[in-house]
Amino acid sequence: MRLNGRHTAGASQLPALRVWAICLLLLSAVAMSPATAKAAPSQTAAQTTHVYLLRGVLNIFSLGLDTIGARLQAQGIPVTVANFVSWSSLADEAATAYKAGRIKTIVLVGHSSGATALPDMIAKLNQLGVPVKLAIGLDSVFKTKLSTGAERYINIYIGDGPGEPVRAANGLRGKLDNVDVRGSGVGHITIDKNEAIQRRVIAEIDAAIARSRGPAGPVAEPGAPRAAHSAAATAPARN
Repeated sequence: MRLNGRHTAGASQLPALRVWAICLLLLSAVAMSPATAKAAPSQTAAQTTHVYLLRGVLNIFSLGLDTIGARLQAQGIPVTVANFVSWSSLADEAATAYKAGRIKTIVLVGHSSGATALPDMIAKLNQLGVPVKLAIGLDSVFKTKLSTGAERYINIYIGDGPGEPVRAANGLRGKLDNVDVRGSGVGHITIDKNEAIQRRVIAEIDAAIARSRGPAGPVAEPGAPRAAHSAAATAPARN
C-alpha cells in the first residue's frame, strides 16, 4: 500500500512538473532570442532625409561607410558617400536641396579625416541657413573645435589611439557627446567596419529621423561670418 501510495502521489505531480518544464523552456527561448529591433523610420521621413558619409584620405580606409550607406539605403534613406575633400561642394548641394524642400533632415557621418571635416561642413551649412540634425564622427584625427552646432554631434573616438575628442567653442548650442571606445578592440582603421559601431551609427540616425518633426538644430543667421577652417582643410590628412 505504501508503494502504491507513493506511485499515486508521484503520478499526481506529473501535470505540475510538465507545466514547470514548459515554463522553463519558454523563459529560455525568450532569454536566448535577440532583442527586438527598433522600427525603421517611416517611409516619408526616410525619403526626406539625406545622409552624407565622408570617407578619409585616399578613399581606401573608410569602406565601412559604404556598408553603413547600403544598410541605410535598404531602409529607404538616401545617402551620398564621398571623400572628405568634397565637404564644401556637398554642403552647397545639401543647402540647395533643403531650400527646395527635397530634403528636410540632414545627417553627416565621417571617418578619420572625414570626421575632422564635419565641423567645417556644419559651419558652412549653418552659414547658409540650413540645420544639421545629427553628425557622427568616427575617430577624428586632428584636434577639432565645434564652433557652430548640429542638433546633436557624437564623436566616437579611441582615446589611446590617433583619435581626438571634439572641443566645444564658447556659446555652442546643440548637444556634443565625446564617446571614448578605448579597450573595445577597435582600431583606427577598423572602427568604421566594426559591427557594433555600425549598429550604433544606424540606430542614432534612425532615432534622429524619428525626431525630425521636432525643432531643428541651431542655425547661424545667413550671412554670418564663417567659422575658421579646422585643421582638416590646412594640415596634411591622416587616415
